[in-house]
Amino acid sequence: MGGMFVLSQAAVTFGEELTIELTPDGSRKTLSLPAVVRWTQEAGFGVQFGLLGARDTHAISELTLR
Repeated sequence: MGGMFVLSQAAVTFGEELTIELTPDGSRKTLSLPAVVRWTQEAGFGVQFGLLGARDTHAISELTLR
């Protein structure tokens, strides 16, 4: 719930602040999630989410329960 791995070839650095945008299947609303890069590797990077509202937290929990 607190973060995610992003499969990406983008060059990011530890501590970089990003906004992760997701559109869950079947939804018309795009989630804009504040995040900070916590680790990187060749295939992508890990982020920790910042403060999320109740709706964003619920949407993420719905995605992870699949």
